[in-house]
Amino acid sequence: MPILVITGTGTEVGKTVTTAAVAASALAAGRSVAVLKAAQTGVGPDERGDADEVARLAGPVTTAEVARYPDPLAPATAARRAGLPAVRPQAVAEAAAELAAEHDLVLVEGAGGLLVRFDEAGATLADAAELLRAPVLVVASPGLGTLNTAELTSRELRSRGLELLGVVIGSWPGSPDLAMRCNVTDLPDVAGAPLLGALPEGAGSLTPVDFRTQAPGWLASRLDGTWEAEAFRNRARA
Repeated sequence: MPILVITGTGTEVGKTVTTAAVAASALAAGRSVAVLKAAQTGVGPDERGDADEVARLAGPVTTAEVARYPDPLAPATAARRAGLPAVRPQAVAEAAAELAAEHDLVLVEGAGGLLVRFDEAGATLADAAELLRAPVLVVASPGLGTLNTAELTSRELRSRGLELLGVVIGSWPGSPDLAMRCNVTDLPDVAGAPLLGALPEGAGSLTPVDFRTQAPGWLASRLDGTWEAEAFRNRARA
């Protein structure tokens, strides 16, 4: 798995912190890691972006962006408003392939959900994943509404013949409600893919040292971690 595409079921689901956890776990396993942000929106030219945050939390990773736009909008809209060229899936695929030639693992982080538009023609992160033939990791929220968005995302991936590696819950609270506890069981069923981890709420606020130490415990072995889905489900039901 030299390239892994990471998307979310929507915005603010913990995608960047999950990307950092995957990177930290891979680094702890002795792998070299690069993080590619396909389209960074909502930051100025000299501000820190999502890839920089991944590096802060995870450690020594190579970071890169394909495009950056100042408005916190979908990439196509942000590019239009800024009068800048739109992101092209081919550019994302080419950048990822170049990084893969020099790293054990390349994490390609999208912007928002799988079908957020890159350009006016409707190109998306899914198109870049198709070009790369790379597996996709979906980051989901734990609460009400997540089953619908997770299933829609998984159906789109399958319709394109793409592999859904699994689902990670991007922010698991200390006191989950009934819907969240039930969703731990239902998410793998609706997605048709395993639950591969759950990050604790506030994980991104940990010190980098604590984050790197704890990250493998949030992710399954498929992502270089030690987390076990069945044990987590049992704790959630308790």
